[in-house]
Amino acid sequence: MTPQDTMERRPDRAAVAIAVFLIGLGILLIWDGSRIPSKAGYSGVGAGDVPRLIGAVLVFLGLATGVQGWRNPGPRRPRQQPVPLLWLLGGMIVMVASIHSVGFVIGSTILFTCAAAAFGERRFVRAILSGIGLGLFIYLVFDVLLQLNLPAGPIEMLIFGR
Repeated sequence: MTPQDTMERRPDRAAVAIAVFLIGLGILLIWDGSRIPSKAGYSGVGAGDVPRLIGAVLVFLGLATGVQGWRNPGPRRPRQQPVPLLWLLGGMIVMVASIHSVGFVIGSTILFTCAAAAFGERRFVRAILSGIGLGLFIYLVFDVLLQLNLPAGPIEMLIFGR
């Protein structure tokens, strides 16, 4: 180890913050699960048992994350890039705002194209065509086969007649 490495061995603040969040969420679930009245039937498992179990697992994972972050700070993280995040957030906002008017396929194509741009794809025609294909496939599986209603737009009306 070089002298610089020993000077930089501080606890990983991100891991400690995640650990605190996980522990807090776990304690909240345990507390909330303990407030649910136990109407355990023949199996002895009630409605409050699952939140308490998940809360206990989250507390354990939070403690493990905190110990790992305290002992092993890990490598230096790269500088964050805001542009990909803006592409993703913009795509989600546009999809949520327009999905009921343009339909699921076009809305998911917008989100897919923005996500592809966030990951560095600059061939937008390819991203749009891939988004349309994936959107049609997902619409077919969920709306047509599983009978779960997704917002229908002009493409869905044209192809599936709904």
